Amino acid sequence: MSLLYSGPSPAVLHEEYAARGRVDPDAQLISSSHLVVDVAADRVWEVMADLRAWPSWASRIRITELGEVRPGASFRWRLNGVPLRSRFAVVEPARELTWTGTFLGRYRAVDRHVLESLEDGGTRITVEESLAGPLLPLFYREPMLRANHERWLSDLARAVA
Repeated sequence: MSLLYSGPSPAVLHEEYAARGRVDPDAQLISSSHLVVDVAADRVWEVMADLRAWPSWASRIRITELGEVRPGASFRWRLNGVPLRSRFAVVEPARELTWTGTFLGRYRAVDRHVLESLEDGGTRITVEESLAGPLLPLFYREPMLRANHERWLSDLARAVA
């Protein structure tokens, strides 16, 4: 993958990828992690979709601007101090929360959070993300992205317990 790859435009990334439950398969970084919790998907959704409460349980996250949690709505937040502008693409209660985001003006991401109800009453939570932008692999790598996802999953599991 080219160091200069920036991926599809934000509009295409949102409509053709995120809104259709896909990440950018050509992005420089793609990561997926999952965790199974002994909690029903409705409870996981209740916590996960309450972005205003994220800073109370999620490491290194701060919400700076938020309206409704619905497809097309925008929100602003900080992750590890980095300001992000995001827009919800999929909001399906107890199933999926997906958004697109940009940071530093040139980097683009699709973040998918998928809930799968299990027969035993638990929930498999999967976080999948694609991330692209100029020179990205020089300062950010897949293990760092995966570590952020695993921290998020761990924090979420504690919050829903």
